[in-house]
Amino acid sequence: MHIALIGASGYVGAEFAAQINARGDRLTTVGRADCDVYSAEALRKTLRDASPDVVVNCAGYTGKPNVDACELDKANCLAGNGVLPGVIQQACESLNIPWGHVSSGCIFTGRRPDGKGFVETDTPNFSFRQNNCSWYSGTKALGEEVLADAQQCYIWRLRIPFSNIDSPRNYLSKVQRYENLLEAENSLSNLPEFVAACLDCFSKNVPYDIYNLTNPGSMKTSEVVELIKASGVSDKQFHFFDSEDDFMQRAAKTPRSNCVMDSSKAIAAGLKLTPIEECIQQTLKNWVPEKEAAVGQ
Repeated sequence: MHIALIGASGYVGAEFAAQINARGDRLTTVGRADCDVYSAEALRKTLRDASPDVVVNCAGYTGKPNVDACELDKANCLAGNGVLPGVIQQACESLNIPWGHVSSGCIFTGRRPDGKGFVETDTPNFSFRQNNCSWYSGTKALGEEVLADAQQCYIWRLRIPFSNIDSPRNYLSKVQRYENLLEAENSLSNLPEFVAACLDCFSKNVPYDIYNLTNPGSMKTSEVVELIKASGVSDKQFHFFDSEDDFMQRAAKTPRSNCVMDSSKAIAAGLKLTPIEECIQQTLKNWVPEKEAAVGQ
């Protein structure tokens, strides 16, 4: 399979590139150096010339070191998360190319009214329409709205990615490095399993639709900390904020999404996602520290 990958240089995009190459598929990367990705006509020409079988969009704006940065660069965040998906849709549909878009579970907060995790048909409750969200979450929800009528398109929802490779973008790394932690319950996505599930959508002819690609179950921050300590990866004395209000007053500029999602639909479609506690334990068992990770690169 020939895959055109938009946004290959980021944390998620790099994992896509690695797995595409490992599978023996042909990879063509597309970025701003290749064309104006915000121009449907320029992108269409680039894709027409490359002639891929499918397109994967990993490009987006997350903010560094965290979503607070998006509040200071709203125009670029809106362009990357809300406008770009529509441009890619237009280019892909004009060429009849199937494609997938990496979205986010950060468009939800909490649980469903019935106490269960959010499913794909639930309306996002952490978006501009509720006026209770971060700018990042609002733009990601808007990106999904833009794709409401997309053809031959997968929308893959990623939620707090982690892996066994120590990295500034890795949730397990962040937990170990923050001075204080917020106690919250969340669904999480193992990045290698997330990417494998996305690529399997094409190879297994999974129906085009939205998929919550989070590992089954959820974890509280304190539970993740206990797994890190039990694994021997870190012996740090972890500290927590007194409350979410304390966190907002002392450390954050914008509200955070903390939510539980239901991945039953993805699993029923034959996509492999390991239960979250088991997955984190296995990840920590194979942990590669930052110095070793740098040598490997």
